[in-house]
Amino acid sequence: MSNPLLREGQNSLSPQGGGNRGSPAFAAGQAKCRGELFEFAMSVLFFKRFLKRPLQIASIMPSSQALVERVASKIDFDRARVIAEYGPGEGVHSRALAQRMRPDAQLLLFELDPAFSRDLARQFADDPRVRVINANAATVRSELAQRGIAYCDYIISGIPFSILEIEKKRDLLRQTHDALAPGGGFIIYQVTNELRQHATDFAPESESEYFLQNIPPMFITVFRKAGELNGNGAIDPAESRFSSNYAR
Repeated sequence: MSNPLLREGQNSLSPQGGGNRGSPAFAAGQAKCRGELFEFAMSVLFFKRFLKRPLQIASIMPSSQALVERVASKIDFDRARVIAEYGPGEGVHSRALAQRMRPDAQLLLFELDPAFSRDLARQFADDPRVRVINANAATVRSELAQRGIAYCDYIISGIPFSILEIEKKRDLLRQTHDALAPGGGFIIYQVTNELRQHATDFAPESESEYFLQNIPPMFITVFRKAGELNGNGAIDPAESRFSSNYAR
């Protein structure tokens, strides 16, 4: 039986404006529908993982698009050759990073939750620039070494540092500092800003802002490792024993 609420030229899968199956309007409507279904599925997965591991996930919903855009704005994608992300979850920041990265850049996703890791691997199966690593973020240096990578230009993190034991927190900060190139940036988005008092290995100057367009609001903080990146995204040879972003 036909649906009396549909106007002529529409079917139950057509966009509201009507259009045949082969029309641009129909294709646009289908793309929007797929996008909405994908976002809904991701939100459901995120919520389920939160219920199972609330301390590890630490948030009941993914980052807002506004927060994603703001975090991405802190990165110089023209220079970034290697970016790592700690705790990408369902990949809302990861997708934004991959969309903006150079064709020759690499994105390493450190995700401890196995369900999120499997889903991320499916999402990025066709993007050779993205590697999903089902491991603790504290293994960042050894994972870089296994891949012949000298350092990261940027490391992004949304993991809840505030709930980590003090020694684990300090160890992860040390590993992160050592994994960054001179001049590299460690960008975090957190409910609290308490990490600033522990990030003593980084340059004393750090940027921080309280971002309200997210539930809950977040502090976005950028820590820098002393030094400068050159214009090609690799560190100046004078700054380090590495002359390129890849170990020889």
